[in-house]
Amino acid sequence: MIYCLEDDSSIREMIVYTLQSYGMEAKGYERPSAFWKAMESAAPDLLLLDIMLPEEDGLSILKRLRANTATAQMPILLLTAKGSEYDKVVGLDSGADDYLAKPFGIMELLARIRALLRRSEKTSESKQQEYSVGSLYLNTARHIVTDSGREVSLTNKEYNLLLLLIEHPGIVFTRDQLLDRIWGYSFDGESRTVDVHVRTLRQKLGGSGDLIETVRGIGYKFNENP
Repeated sequence: MIYCLEDDSSIREMIVYTLQSYGMEAKGYERPSAFWKAMESAAPDLLLLDIMLPEEDGLSILKRLRANTATAQMPILLLTAKGSEYDKVVGLDSGADDYLAKPFGIMELLARIRALLRRSEKTSESKQQEYSVGSLYLNTARHIVTDSGREVSLTNKEYNLLLLLIEHPGIVFTRDQLLDRIWGYSFDGESRTVDVHVRTLRQKLGGSGDLIETVRGIGYKFNENP
């Protein structure tokens, strides 16, 4: 199920109709109050979230969802008329998995939705593993990450990024490789997206953040012996 929280009726109805035409279950909501009421019954597999909304702005909703352990891993794609670098960074820093500025092509929207759903499915179906490096602990079966016993709440992208790096210690991944492996497609060459996620991931990991090492001019690697 995909929820679309968008106050523009023409855009919302077009998105819901298109998704249903492609065999996806989708429901649209005009106001945050209706969305939160629907969330009390069932959470979606993915949320399309507009930033400019009545009652409560999208970034506030995004932060509330990320702060709740039940929805912290929900794939969220921001839809907004704002297209500046600043707005993109704010959205990604707040925990969005992806960002699409209006006006957008419906085929591009479908591609991004499918990429997010594939990544989410791969995460849930990943082999059960435990990783313990210094004060950092990751358990794929329980889908938890802790630093010195403190549970760390990560978005899907942050979790998948950490898992990829910790699974390949010492291997340097370029930003383009990370975009392809984590986002599942070329993200318009916006390597800034990777930097934003790495910075936020390091902050959330606290003392363990130093395990993710920047390789100047190339990308990032997981260093078991920082």
